[in-house]
Amino acid sequence: MQNNEILHICRLDKFIPPFIDLVKENFSFTKHAFLLFGNLQTFPTKLDKNVIHINHAYQIFELILKMNTSKKIILHSLFNPIVVLLLFLQPWLLKKCYWIMWGGDLYYYEFRNLSLKTNVYENIRRFVIKRIGHFVTYFEEEYELAQKWYDATGVHHACFTYPSNIFNKTELYQGTKNSINIQVGNSATPTNQHMSVLKKLAPYKDENIKIFLPLSYGDMEYAQQVIKFGRSVFGGKIIPLEQFMSLNEYQKFLSDIDIAIFNNNRQQAVGNIITLLGFGKKVFMRSDVSSWKSLIKIGLKIFDIDNLEITKLDPDDANHNKTKISACFSKTNLIKQLESIFI
Repeated sequence: MQNNEILHICRLDKFIPPFIDLVKENFSFTKHAFLLFGNLQTFPTKLDKNVIHINHAYQIFELILKMNTSKKIILHSLFNPIVVLLLFLQPWLLKKCYWIMWGGDLYYYEFRNLSLKTNVYENIRRFVIKRIGHFVTYFEEEYELAQKWYDATGVHHACFTYPSNIFNKTELYQGTKNSINIQVGNSATPTNQHMSVLKKLAPYKDENIKIFLPLSYGDMEYAQQVIKFGRSVFGGKIIPLEQFMSLNEYQKFLSDIDIAIFNNNRQQAVGNIITLLGFGKKVFMRSDVSSWKSLIKIGLKIFDIDNLEITKLDPDDANHNKTKISACFSKTNLIKQLESIFI
């Protein structure tokens, strides 16, 4: 394994392969090394001397060597207990670490199952997070939560990080429809709180609506519970999306949505929200999550889920949101933000 200046330790997810491609296309790739944990079959990624899949115990020694010889360590989420433990045992590495916060890794503080095991692990995480040198998140409120919960003292870098958060104005849906299309949530995870939203929508069950449920990844048992409940209330108006779509396919799907409802009780679905707002769609969110506050600061017109109503977004507000999203979430801006981290 060659020496590189910047080490990326990644939990494989749909965000990672496009991110690697972005780095290849826009930066000196020889300075970067990517060490991947997770299922390559689920998230196919082209491997080479700079992109290595960790799937054998002996490779941990290579990881330790790389962590100590790299100039910077980019932590793509902080979910992996092996990585957390290695950082705990090598505290001298923490000042050069950049934690790209995914949401769930921060909110583990609130949502973990309390037990002796999780309490011990949380104390290890606290030691690590308190000493991390750099925090990467577009949402300043999440950095403030890390300060509040973990006494974090590192530097905050505002960056929306992944190509999935770039607003690409794909060709909009050109067909004709006479229904109001409603999207609920973004994944098959309980933090979406689908049931609560579907109950709020129940008074509209006789209206000309279609309810789309993206459920292609997450907890599949939970997904089936959501589908069963939704169909018991809305019948054939419930349309679950259980197959993974390409980014282009998914963006075309989003362009056909009229109203999107995100009842997530933590920062989640950022790529969905950005794209929907950029397409001029009406977005409802909880007002007590960090992403709400940051989006309001930008000047975007979004709506509190506690005041749910089934009407399309006013054209003037839609055009306002389109302009704001196009300006803030561009590829050019993302490259500039990453450059300030990689330099």
